[in-house]
Amino acid sequence: MKADRVRDLDTKELEIQVREITEQLFNLRFQMRMGQLEGLKKYRALKKDRARMLTVLREREAAEAQVVEKG
Repeated sequence: MKADRVRDLDTKELEIQVREITEQLFNLRFQMRMGQLEGLKKYRALKKDRARMLTVLREREAAEAQVVEKG
C-alpha cells in the first residue's frame, strides 16, 4: 500500500488495518518456522505496509499534540 493511500484513511481504519496486518504477520512467521517459505515476499511487504501505517498514525498524534500545545 502506498503512503498516499495510507494517508487517505482515517485513524480508526488505520488502527484496524494495523491490527489485521499484525495478525497476518504472526501467521506468516508461524508458517515460515514450519518450513513454508512461500510467504517471505508477502511477509516483507506486510512489514513495510505496517511501518507506513504506524508512521502516519504517529505523525497524526504529533500534529494533534502540537495543536493542543499551541491552543
